[in-house]
Amino acid sequence: MLVIAVLATGCAPAPRYVRSPEWRNGHFHNPSGTSYPGFKQTLRWRLEPGQHEKPFTAPFVRNDGEALRENRDSSSVTWIGHATTLLQAGGITILTDPVFSENIGLFHRLAPPGVALADLPPIDFVVISHNHRDHLDAASVRALGRDMQYVVPLGLKSWFHARGIDRVTELDWWQSTVVTTRSGLRAKVTMVPAQHWSQREAYDRNRTLWGGYIIDAGPTRFYFAGDTGYPAAFAEIGRRFPHIDFALLPIGAYAPRWFMHGQHMSPEDAARAFVELGAHTLVPIHWGTFHLTEEPMSEPPARLYRALGRLANQILFLPIGGSYFAKDSSSAAASR
Repeated sequence: MLVIAVLATGCAPAPRYVRSPEWRNGHFHNPSGTSYPGFKQTLRWRLEPGQHEKPFTAPFVRNDGEALRENRDSSSVTWIGHATTLLQAGGITILTDPVFSENIGLFHRLAPPGVALADLPPIDFVVISHNHRDHLDAASVRALGRDMQYVVPLGLKSWFHARGIDRVTELDWWQSTVVTTRSGLRAKVTMVPAQHWSQREAYDRNRTLWGGYIIDAGPTRFYFAGDTGYPAAFAEIGRRFPHIDFALLPIGAYAPRWFMHGQHMSPEDAARAFVELGAHTLVPIHWGTFHLTEEPMSEPPARLYRALGRLANQILFLPIGGSYFAKDSSSAAASR
């Protein structure tokens, strides 16, 4: 009976998103038409011998969250690990792709979350980039509680509703919503294209969308890229959303390039994306937390510094658990 139920579920008619330009032939598609890794490519990658990994210690500082809980005015960025960050601006606190579990499938954390769940300040809302388990973790969502407010890509609302979470807004690429916090503050959230894919079960490949977010909160404009390859739509994002204060860009999980180039950026890709965005500060994420692919774990920062050259002083490298509090965020807001 279980097999029949699974097959029945897998063969159930897929939802249709006829108003979405990305929805074609029962699946979502990338902006550039990049192909997705198939079974043969995945098998080839898994069977190839990997590089010998040198000992690696993830950059980590323990953050007790006190400064974050006390912060009322400053804009801040905190790297909790992988693509999980805590953003604060204008009295609003945002969490991205919350993953606090020790293991994601077969992958074990190389450092604990930089801020423990119990030490977080009150979260006003959460953005989810896509449904891969290293970005959408069921245990972490459950721990945040059913009353949490989420902004998610098309197709993901039902996943949250099945878990009793009703405060969910779905967005397509370039769609915006205004999130109002319980204290009456407002943030504008716009979903923007990413070059990636989605899947949680055997039968649901690319049935939900993926993307990044522009978040305008108080005086600060954040860009959270989520998980993406290059070129995606960075130049267009930069044109539509000038004066990005903090661009949170993935720099890890890129080797081997023949397999990863369409779905994950290399540090050199991240450098090009940063220039195209025209952002003020690059905050590297998506490295050093889980050993997902074949590059040496310590390699991404050095390659990013070399790739950015004279712009390397615009990189804000945070250790896992590290926080940066902006001294003055008013100038960027005044220029918009």
